[in-house]
Amino acid sequence: MTTDDTLLRVNEGVQLHHQQGRRVAARDLFAQIWADIGGERGDPLHVCVLAHAMADVQDDVHQELLWDERALAAAHALTDTRVVEAGIALPVAALYPSLHLNLAECHRQLGDLDSAREHLRQARSGIGALSDDPYGQLIRNGLDEVTRRLAGR
Repeated sequence: MTTDDTLLRVNEGVQLHHQQGRRVAARDLFAQIWADIGGERGDPLHVCVLAHAMADVQDDVHQELLWDERALAAAHALTDTRVVEAGIALPVAALYPSLHLNLAECHRQLGDLDSAREHLRQARSGIGALSDDPYGQLIRNGLDEVTRRLAGR
C-alpha cells in the first residue's frame, strides 16, 4: 500500500473517474497534480502514473495518445527501487503491458494499424511480468479485446 501523497491524490482522481463517473472532475484534479509535480520534469513515477491516468479521461484520442506517450517515456526512467519506495508491489516491467495496451488502442482508433500491432506485440512480450491476479487478468483481457478489434471482429 502506497503512502506517497502524490500517488494517493492520483488515486483520488481515478476513483472520481471510475467509481463516481466524474470524468471532468478527475481531469481537473489530474491537471492540478500535473502542475504541482512540475509536469514532465517531475518524479518519473509520478509522471508515469499520472499521465497514464490522465490519458483515460481525455475526450480526444490524440490527447489520449499524447498522455499515454508521456507515461511510457516516464516508465523508461523508473527503477524497481523507486517503485518499492512508493509502496507499489509491482516491478517496473509489470507497467509496460498496460502502457503498450493503451498505446495500441489509441493507434487503432487513429487508423495507424501498424503502430497498434507493434504496441500490442510489445504488450504481449511483457505479459510474463504480470501475476495471475485481477490486474493481470484485466490487462490480458484488454489485450484479447484489442486483438479482436484489430482483426475486425
